[in-house]
Amino acid sequence: MSDVHSTATATTTTAKKYVSSYTDLAAEVRASGLLERRHTFYLTRIVLVVAAFVATWTTVVLVGDSWWQLALGVVAALISTQFGFLGHDGAHRQIFDSAAANEWTARLLAAGGAGLSLHWWRAKHNRHHKAPNQIGIDPDIADGPIAFVPAVADTRSGAYAWFTRRQGWFFIPLLTLEGLNLHVASLQALVTSRTPVPHRALEITLIALRLGLGVAIPFVVMSPAQAVCFIAIQLGLFGLLLGGAFAPNHKGMPLVPKDMRVDFLRRQVLMSRNISGGRLTDFMMGGLNYQIEHHLFPSMPRPNLAKVRPLVRAHCARHGITYTETSLLTSYTIVIRYLNQAGLGERDPFTCPLVRSYR
Repeated sequence: MSDVHSTATATTTTAKKYVSSYTDLAAEVRASGLLERRHTFYLTRIVLVVAAFVATWTTVVLVGDSWWQLALGVVAALISTQFGFLGHDGAHRQIFDSAAANEWTARLLAAGGAGLSLHWWRAKHNRHHKAPNQIGIDPDIADGPIAFVPAVADTRSGAYAWFTRRQGWFFIPLLTLEGLNLHVASLQALVTSRTPVPHRALEITLIALRLGLGVAIPFVVMSPAQAVCFIAIQLGLFGLLLGGAFAPNHKGMPLVPKDMRVDFLRRQVLMSRNISGGRLTDFMMGGLNYQIEHHLFPSMPRPNLAKVRPLVRAHCARHGITYTETSLLTSYTIVIRYLNQAGLGERDPFTCPLVRSYR
């Protein structure tokens, strides 16, 4: 009994130390001014993305019956992904000081530009931020086609078990279906929710209009074969780009048991992974490559995440907290290996280091 009491006391003392540590880091970041809004950056980005959207679809109409439309399908996917990132930033209140302005910006850009629901995504994403990689809480590791938790893999049999044991190799191809999944989940959540949804009708209308025109226009101006290929490329690449920007940030990092309490600083840092790279990486991943900084300061404007990184990294080094950063290629190698191991039901490589330290 005394050993249990000593362990509990040590755990509480350690947690208090890291709570105090995060308070110190937050004060340092506030003093740096990096939490202040970057209105010029966001207004410029919004105008450019909306203009690119209009220009691309106008070009689609003008080009008409041509296989060059497939190149425009790639451009349309890139633009939809940027709308998704802007919706993400608005939902985190990174763009404006006003909560209402952020919410409306996120709603209009996500629904009208990317065909995604703010209502559905924010509810899901907030749960992820609250407890990244925590079993039974984080929806991003919930049971689905991919088994992110080894215990889930153990329950599968037959052909499903065969797939699960090799799921890492199927992960990237499956991301091409993520765009379709996001559209379906958005509409399903809006239509079936029994609780009040703010501006439900508007979101449904915008998403239906965006998706409807995205299908109708190609079939009106292209041949049927070209239209099918255009839609497939646009939808598949959108899922690959958006899903691929989120996937490397937590997959393959430690899993946290459902009933374990972890202080905020270590919860966000130890379960997250940064992706190194330059401006192209920042653009293609929408700033999500600075995942540790984003999780510690979710309302920080996207362009400031790179600037706060040295402060966060130095703070973690001073307090002995592992700060993980890899290249994009390395991160996907880790993700694929992790998914294959999880699919075999292997647990130990993914146990939270905080659990191991108190065993």
